[in-house]
Amino acid sequence: MIPSADPRAMRRLADGLARPRQDIEAAFVAVGGRLTDGAALLNTLSKLFEALPQTLGGEEVEEASGHLRAVATRAGQLATTFAQEKSDLARLAEVVAAANSPISDLKRAVKMMGIVSVNARVTAAGIVGDSDDFEVFTTDIATLSDSASRTIQDFAQVYRQLTAEVDRATSQRARFEAAHADTLNHLGTSLSSTLAALDQQRAVALESSTETGRVSRQIVGRIGSAVMSLQVGDATRQRIEHAELALTSMADLIEGHAAFDQTLPGEQHDTALAALAALQHQQIAGTAESFAQEVEQAEADLSALAADAGTIMARSRDFHGDERGTSSAVASLSAQLRTAVTILADFEAERAKLEIVAHAVQETVKTLLEHVAAVQEIEANMRLVSLNAAVRCAQLGPRGASLTVIATQLRELTSETVIAAEAAMARLGESSTLAGSFGAASDQGSGQIGELEDQANLALDILSRLDRGLADALKRLNSDGPKVIKLLEAAADGLSGQSAMAETLDDIAIATAALSTQAPPAHLTPELSAILANLRKSYTMEAERQIHDRLFAAARAANAESASLDDTEAGEDLAAFML
Repeated sequence: MIPSADPRAMRRLADGLARPRQDIEAAFVAVGGRLTDGAALLNTLSKLFEALPQTLGGEEVEEASGHLRAVATRAGQLATTFAQEKSDLARLAEVVAAANSPISDLKRAVKMMGIVSVNARVTAAGIVGDSDDFEVFTTDIATLSDSASRTIQDFAQVYRQLTAEVDRATSQRARFEAAHADTLNHLGTSLSSTLAALDQQRAVALESSTETGRVSRQIVGRIGSAVMSLQVGDATRQRIEHAELALTSMADLIEGHAAFDQTLPGEQHDTALAALAALQHQQIAGTAESFAQEVEQAEADLSALAADAGTIMARSRDFHGDERGTSSAVASLSAQLRTAVTILADFEAERAKLEIVAHAVQETVKTLLEHVAAVQEIEANMRLVSLNAAVRCAQLGPRGASLTVIATQLRELTSETVIAAEAAMARLGESSTLAGSFGAASDQGSGQIGELEDQANLALDILSRLDRGLADALKRLNSDGPKVIKLLEAAADGLSGQSAMAETLDDIAIATAALSTQAPPAHLTPELSAILANLRKSYTMEAERQIHDRLFAAARAANAESASLDDTEAGEDLAAFML
């Protein structure tokens, strides 16, 4: 056992602390240098790849994606519209054909009206005399009948033209579909495959860059943690220096010299030694414990940094899947998009023909509506003539009975013409609506093909620049990545064996505790309190102050209580003296 109050033993312990302090300082300086160099390179790489997610999801890529979606969307719209137009065109042909029946009824009614008109003139000529005015039968009915006949002939002629236009459009569409039976499906498949390949590459790049960004942020945290952990080297050095100072000061005091501007009477040496030995035992043990924990954390942080750097390299290479910096999806996209634009142009040209049909249908229906208006006017006039004829026939009495029947037949026939014409228009009105949808669709698609081609080219330019940027980043990664890993691994290796220093400090702490066999004093003398106060002022670490305060908290409280009692007793003595 070390003899009590042996200044030489105290100085030997102080000298024993110098060696681990110097070794720790040298090791941590070397590790800090490697970490600084590795972190600088790693920071450059991290920023390079952390910026890529913003690039991949930035405005330019969104613009490129928008251009590609426009082409794909237009293809999808065209396929859907083409199928709908096929159905609408079939419906148009069906509607126009359905108008044939009421138009046939219309022609039959007008034909019968002409026959009845002739009968009316013949009958009127046989039953009236020169004195009777029956011009209503001989002239007005004939005139109206002829007008109705001409109107219906024109109506039928226009209808035949409409039928011919619709039949021609239907035949053209059928021939086009026969020639391009698989074109739309091929277009959809081709575009889907191309966009899927591009989306896959972008998804891989985004995933990899996101992972790289995540690891980069993690690395930033680890670098900060490693830097903080490495500060234990400087903190440990300072705490060891404070312990060395305390031990040498203790030796000076025991030898009768001054320390911290204080000297100790001989009778206080053992008490002071007990206090200072207990204090330095806890300070050195606390330093060893903190050092062991922080070194372990620093080793873990540096090893994780090296592993993270390797992860960045592995994940970042996924941008292209290899180290060549090429991208087959972007390389093949140009030809596929141009083929798609050509196909779109062919189908748009075919759809443009519907505009001609739509215009013809609408113009025809407009003309037919005018004829229907004429038929309605003829019917109104015929009703008026029939009413006049009925009045004249009533004046003739029995002789006018046959003419009354004829007038009634004419009125019924004219009503049938209006009903038939309106029935035909009810069907043809739907054809006008269908034609309007064709025209609107053609107007929307007009001029879009050239714009789509421009959009496709813009998208390819943007993606090509992005591809080159990724290749450059990968090249930088392959160049600097191994250097980073080597530096960080060397930094981690530099801390290996430092945990043995904690054991050395623990041994010195135990030897320091053995300097005195007494327990720390419950009361502190004024001289010892001053020495301890000055020693506390030399501390630079909060942990040191906490250990110091915990050890002497009871003694300070006892001193304070004793001082309070002394003040009380002095006050009582003064009161007694005054009495």
